Amino acid sequence: MTIASSALLLFLILDPLGNLPIFLSLLRGIAPKRQRVILARELLIALLVLMGFLWGGKYALEVMSLRQESVSIAGGVILFLIGLRMIFPPPEGLMGEVPDGEPFIVPMAVPLIAGPSGMAAVILMGSQEPGRMLDWSLAVLIAWGATAAILFCAPWLYKLLGRRALTAVERLMGMLLVAISVQMLMDGVSTFLGR
Repeated sequence: MTIASSALLLFLILDPLGNLPIFLSLLRGIAPKRQRVILARELLIALLVLMGFLWGGKYALEVMSLRQESVSIAGGVILFLIGLRMIFPPPEGLMGEVPDGEPFIVPMAVPLIAGPSGMAAVILMGSQEPGRMLDWSLAVLIAWGATAAILFCAPWLYKLLGRRALTAVERLMGMLLVAISVQMLMDGVSTFLGR
């Protein structure tokens, strides 16, 4: 996997366009200047979580005696479910109900930006090819930077594209995520079976 393809995978998993309406609703009652501060804080926390799982995930797998194939299969299942929820969103939204008040870590940083699928993906990247940790770190930074740019432009993009266009883009990203998840599942199963 190249840096570009892994960054694209992570970008699709982070789903900034799908998160736009959720972020706007979470920050609706807060002053615009404070919104930017909260968003920057949550993005930095999400980056730290993703980097922590990238660099420490292999050791966590060893401590729990988990094989790479199980992470690949579990990550594929999680991505598949999230992709389906992006294509066919439930009435309460992609990640369910969100609490009132100023968000801190939950639900913006975790699980909306750095969710279980993102954590599984970076653990998988780091454990499959540990010699390329700097490449994977760059891929995480690229995906995170693109996500941050989109989320900081949230009010402008929402006005420009509208809810329908954002919904269409989110569903398209969901379809791509489903395809990627099926590939992850097949890779995990074929590695487990020794093919």
